[in-house]
Amino acid sequence: MKPPLFAVLLLACLPVLGADEVPKAPGEAAPRERLLFDGKSLDDWETVDIGGSGQVELEGGVMIINQGDSLSGVVYKKTQELPVTNYEISLLAKRLQGVDFFCALTFPVGDLKKCATLICGGWGGSVTGISSIDDVDASNNATGSYQKYEDDKWYAVRLRVTPENLSVWIDDKQVVDQDIKGRKVSLRPGPIESYAPLAISTYNTTGAIKAVRLKVLK
Repeated sequence: MKPPLFAVLLLACLPVLGADEVPKAPGEAAPRERLLFDGKSLDDWETVDIGGSGQVELEGGVMIINQGDSLSGVVYKKTQELPVTNYEISLLAKRLQGVDFFCALTFPVGDLKKCATLICGGWGGSVTGISSIDDVDASNNATGSYQKYEDDKWYAVRLRVTPENLSVWIDDKQVVDQDIKGRKVSLRPGPIESYAPLAISTYNTTGAIKAVRLKVLK
């Protein structure tokens, strides 16, 4: 039995989807994700020297933050493009030498002037958490935990910021799940304030960074 003529005409007017195309539900938008560091240049990042900071170099597609006397690192230049909530930042990081944090990710929380820092491997090489919550740094607040990090081994770091929560995963393990509604979220007073609103830094340690991505959440 042949289909009615109007049905044939209707099908002929519909767009043809390719094999890799999936129709989206009404109002559904594709997730926005982009590389902040693509391994090709450091043009979008600015080195910050607070005095005795190590140099930041591009080597084989990897950002190398060399060991300095204290803090060393880079600040993301395109601050006007940054979301301040409902986003995730992910990256790969490893410690090349030193005994303190090899990756400190400073990030905005609700406002470009309101930031905090995710510390990976601080206070002797293992403390991981957010500085600061209610003016208490990662070594003493509820976000802090002890994680074992091996030298010259890549670790996948993922941070999620929402209006009510900060969450962090190291590889596939969630290490931070902190409700922030009604809490004070801020930077630890001191040199880290020079690395706002979005930055990657190390402390007396050489770290390697690659595949820095930003994803805006629905």
